[in-house]
This record gives sequence, structure tokens and C-alpha cells, in this order.
Amino acid sequence: MDRLSVGKGMMDGGEDAGDDLMSGPRLAIGELAGEFGLTHRTIRHYEDEGLLSPERIGSARVYGHRDRARLALICRGKRLGFSLAEIKDFLNLYDTDDAQIEQMRYMRTIARRRISALEQQLADVKQTLSELCTIDTQISEHLRRNGITETQDMEEKHS
Repeated sequence: MDRLSVGKGMMDGGEDAGDDLMSGPRLAIGELAGEFGLTHRTIRHYEDEGLLSPERIGSARVYGHRDRARLALICRGKRLGFSLAEIKDFLNLYDTDDAQIEQMRYMRTIARRRISALEQQLADVKQTLSELCTIDTQISEHLRRNGITETQDMEEKHS
């Protein structure tokens, strides 16, 4: 199972599950930002939202295995179109249910909602594309009837 999949092993990172959460690699904010292609500001925003809670050593933030796993899930959730509130609820459910039943039910609910929204967007895009293609065809036919070819139209733009 990959690190970003939903289910058992999700927060403990799958194949690295034997590592103690406090051992293993510790990353500075710049290293974590670089790994995920994020800005420091974005990571700090996720902290402000309660999605990440790095260890503090003096004024430095130190991110462990758990923070890295949570950030991977945050990035995946954002990529899939989930809100930060939905992602936070999902992550918080992990801590309350060892079997992750409620977490999985919640994820299924928001995933189905997102699927429905995307299907509607896809239908809208298909309709818009069809209408634009019809307009393009109508314009091309109108121009041809008036003795203007597509290449003449392009040449006039460039002269």
C-alpha cells in the first residue's frame, strides 16, 4: 500500500510503520517544503489550521514522520479538491478510532460528494465544448459562404 492510500497504515506511513514516531528522519520546515513543493508560508498556514503540529526546539520547527505523513494526506486531499476543514476532520478522526471505521465512512461521504460535483462539472464542460464547437463550425461556414478561407483569416491577422 502506498503512503497516500486511505486505510490502515495511512498515518503511520505504511512500510515505515516499525519506526517510532519520535525517531527516524526529522525535517526542518525548508526540507519539508522542498520535498512537497510548498512554501514555508503554506506549511505554517497548515499549522495555524491545526493540521500539523511540529515539535519546537527553541524557535525552530522540527517535523517528524507523523507530520510528513499528515502533510502527504493534506496535499492529496487538496489535489482531490477537498477543503482544509474536510481534511482536518478526516485527520482528526484517525486519532479517535483505531479501526478507522468513522474515518473511512467520513472519507466515503466526502469522496462521493466530490465525485458528484466533478460529474456535474464534466457534464457542464462537455456541454460548453459542444456549444463552442457548433459556434466554430457555424462561423467557418459563414466565412466560406462569404469567400473567406481560414488561411486568409490568419494571414490578415499577421499583416
